[in-house]
Amino acid sequence: MTPWRERVVALEAETYALYLAYRDPRVPWVARVLAALVVGYALSPIDLIPDFIPILGYLDDLVLVPLGVWLVLRMMPPQVVAESRVRARETVADGLPVSRPASVVIVLIWVVSLAVVGTVIYRLLHRE
Repeated sequence: MTPWRERVVALEAETYALYLAYRDPRVPWVARVLAALVVGYALSPIDLIPDFIPILGYLDDLVLVPLGVWLVLRMMPPQVVAESRVRARETVADGLPVSRPASVVIVLIWVVSLAVVGTVIYRLLHRE
């Protein structure tokens, strides 16, 4: 396996471990909220910076997601992280699970977010 492919597989495993740890009741609520945001963004089909933009398009995938995963895992109890990593490695070896309902929810969150931002910008530009 190429070094890049190994890193991608490792990041997938860490992201899934973050998802598993997020669901553990021993995790503080702040870490849960941040974990939900990081996992949602990592699995989102929509990126903050579109991938077709040269260099910058992959910046979020190469920097923001790993940084977010690293930060949130540091906020969680070490025992929870260790248990989640073991379960994630076992699952990722068989292929990551796919959840269509989760995908729909993520897309809906992006649509609502864009609508809110669009409404705010429209109102700011059309003040009387």
